[in-house]
Parts: sequence; C-alpha cells; structure tokens
Amino acid sequence: MKKLKNETELVREALRIGAVYAEKRQAAKFEPSDSAKLKVEYLYRLLVHDNLIQPLVKGDESEPNMRHKLALWISRRLPTDHPLMK
Repeated sequence: MKKLKNETELVREALRIGAVYAEKRQAAKFEPSDSAKLKVEYLYRLLVHDNLIQPLVKGDESEPNMRHKLALWISRRLPTDHPLMK
C-alpha cells in the first residue's frame, strides 16, 4: 500500500464529507467528542455497506488501512483542480 500525497489531509476531508453523507442518509450524527478512530471505522463500514468502496480483506481491517481507503475514496470524488489533488 503506497501512501498518497497529502493522505492525512485527504482523510480529514473524507471525514468531513463523510459526516455530511452519514447525516443526510440518517445513518449517524458524529459528535465533536467522538474520536477520529471511531469516525474512521464507522465511515469505512458505512461506505462498504453502501457499496461505495471495496471492503478490505478480512484480517487486514486495521485503522491505517481504513484511513487509506477513505483517502482513496475522497481523492476520486474531488475535482482535479482541488488544492489537495495538486
């Protein structure tokens, strides 16, 4: 797994957009006190459930791998001229 350029910022953006998606879908509402780890895991599982991303292989579901999947997901949704894509 090769780390993406700006992966940390991409994950942050994925969590922001994913929180909006989860609220619109009425699946969850993230609280400010929720940990980033909890948000990453919940959002990853929600996107897998909705068939928006491919699931990781069983036994390979670690937080860094989930973060990477979220970064890939958001990088494909952002326009090419977005500052995080440069």
